[in-house]
Order: sequence, then structure tokens, then C-alpha cells
Amino acid sequence: MNKTVVHNPLHPPLLSATEMTKIALVASLYVAVTALLAVISFGAIQLRLSEMFNYLALYNKRYVIAVTMGVLIVNFMSPTWVLDVPIGGTATLLVLLLCRLLTKRIKNDVVKIAITALVFAFSMFTVAAQLVILFDLPFFYTWMTTAAGELLSMSIGGIVIYFLSKKIDLTK
Repeated sequence: MNKTVVHNPLHPPLLSATEMTKIALVASLYVAVTALLAVISFGAIQLRLSEMFNYLALYNKRYVIAVTMGVLIVNFMSPTWVLDVPIGGTATLLVLLLCRLLTKRIKNDVVKIAITALVFAFSMFTVAAQLVILFDLPFFYTWMTTAAGELLSMSIGGIVIYFLSKKIDLTK
């Protein structure tokens, strides 16, 4: 039996239970990995391995929501949570959308991963600015240390996600 689905433009379709489950799973994984490694996940020198989940947004837009939610939730654990929750959450959302836009027409996954890693490393000026405001740290030094940690996290994560994408269709 064929079902005809009529979409009302005033009421966009809600996410399916499967979509919501995938979003919740990735958000939960982001929180769990960051919390498990909290000692290296926050501060002027950080290695947030959960950043590997950023790459999922290149495969499906649902993961923009998932990773942003994960960042918002786990940033409440940050010593700079008062700024990290709103600024970190907003920055994550904007950078994920920018990376999707920048890599939309690129077919080579390695190039997509490299661009995304560099954009996220550059975006660490937002974390550096928070640390300057709250702890009076030197901006450029703090930006470079957070960017280096982000680039390392994204590089490790890029390798993991690249090989995972060869075994699992991350677009679904």
C-alpha cells in the first residue's frame, strides 16, 4: 500500500524516533568522552578527543544538532562554564555549519577532514578569549595552545572517523 505524504510548509515534519535516537546517542557520546577525559578536556592546554564527533556533521546535518547539544551539556562541567556554555555552544554550531558549507562540494573525505580540522583549530580563539576574560591569560599564547590541542584532537579523531566511515555509512 502506497502512502502519500503531504508536507505542510507551515509545519515541517518532526524528527523521527530514529533520527532523535541518533542525535541523542552522538550527544551522549560527546558528553561521555569529554567527561571521562575531563582532566585534559578543559583549560588553556586541552585535548578534547570528543571533538572527533565534529566530523559526523560532514556526513549528515543531524549531527550538527547532536554535537552542539553535547557541547552545551558538557560545558557545564567546565571551570569557565559561565562563558563556555553560551559561547562554546554557539561557536560549535556556527563552525559546524561553516565546515558543512566549505566542504559541501568536495568529494575527497581526506580533504574534507583536513579543512574541518584547520577551521576548528582556528576557531579556538573563542576559547582563548574566554580564558583571557576570566583568568587574564595572554591571548595569543592561549589561542596557540588551545588551537594546537584542537588540531591534535581533530587529527586523531579524523583518522578514527575516516576509517569508521569506510565500514559504516555515516550518511544514514
